[in-house]
Amino acid sequence: MTVELIAKLSDPIVSVGQGAQRQLELTITAQRQQQRAPLNLCLILDHSGSMAGVPLAMVKRAAQSLVDRLLPTDRLSVVVFDHKAQVLVPNQWVKDKAIIKAQIDNLEPSGGTAIDAGMKLGLAELAKGKQGTISQAFLLTDGENEHGDNQRCLDLAKLAAEYNITFNTLGFGVHWNQDILEQIADAGGGRLMFIEYAEQAIACFQSLFSHISSVNYTNAHVLLTLSEAVQLGNFKPVNQVAPDTIELTYETPNPHEYVIRVGDVSATVKRTLLITLSIQPLPSGSHLIGFVQIRYDDPVQQSKGLFSERIPLTLTAEPEHLPQVDPEVQQSILTLEKYRKTKLAETKLQAGDTAGAATFLQSAAKTALQLGDTEAAKILEASAQELQQQSTLSESALKRTRIASKTVLSSPPSPSN
Repeated sequence: MTVELIAKLSDPIVSVGQGAQRQLELTITAQRQQQRAPLNLCLILDHSGSMAGVPLAMVKRAAQSLVDRLLPTDRLSVVVFDHKAQVLVPNQWVKDKAIIKAQIDNLEPSGGTAIDAGMKLGLAELAKGKQGTISQAFLLTDGENEHGDNQRCLDLAKLAAEYNITFNTLGFGVHWNQDILEQIADAGGGRLMFIEYAEQAIACFQSLFSHISSVNYTNAHVLLTLSEAVQLGNFKPVNQVAPDTIELTYETPNPHEYVIRVGDVSATVKRTLLITLSIQPLPSGSHLIGFVQIRYDDPVQQSKGLFSERIPLTLTAEPEHLPQVDPEVQQSILTLEKYRKTKLAETKLQAGDTAGAATFLQSAAKTALQLGDTEAAKILEASAQELQQQSTLSESALKRTRIASKTVLSSPPSPSN
């Protein structure tokens, strides 16, 4: 089984003698396998006093529902935190589900919130079961990191990524810090989830579990080599647009060589990148402008530094070419545009410019409609209207807006035959 890479330019033709900008879309998937890879899952759960009652009861049920889906070949640990952290279920093979579920059921609310303490202990538990498994963490909290250090959270998330451990974050209720949870998830290519109402916990846990169950490979990096005639664009040129939109960083080990970490690779969930290229004027004819390849690890086979097929990138220069954007790449461009317009709206809102923020949200809603993402369009338009009417956004609207900006919530309609 291998990683599959598809590379496509927004338009493979440029005009002779004219500089141009093109978008390179990379779609990364794994070949399907009959059985999923063994999981090494750690649930890192906030049980602070604010989780008392229905919230903690639903989170315990959601956690127990995941235990039911685990196999004897999987490993599980549960770490809980308030203003300190403790191991509720030590890292172990999932042999006796009844005992594990009973341990989860005994959890009681207490204390404040120290997210980084939970992350540190969760990493230690995950490290015990890494060999031959896909390592994933579910980090759930309903509040601010009042007894912890947010920078330490980000440092731990980056450390986890270096060890091929992916952090997924779940914001429960409306009072969690969306910036910190987003940054923790983005650092290692994980996902940010929003559980607005306690009753949504089980469905949200199950959805995220289905996502991580499809992971086959980890620690994937894009290796991009460009010719002297091409360079990356000036403004945030590397972005992931699926399954969520994330601004990616890159390293340049040598001139014209770029290394971009993308993390996990799945057989059922496409990971799509959009890279902006600036192209110098080219003479007439066909031009090789670079190569792209994926380097990845197979933790189940304990193999590191595997490579996908190396794909050449070519451009053709023709006289007086009229640009025509590839329809599939256009969808990726619109996805990034929706995200960026929403980010601009947030910046305007933070600066006190509510009218400007509402305008950008309305524009983002129109872009979502172009994508066929009607659910995101509804959320973004509703937030714009709330701003216009109240000159502020509620905590829940801010959270919904952030998720709508990052994630395509509706599948576009199938093209008619």
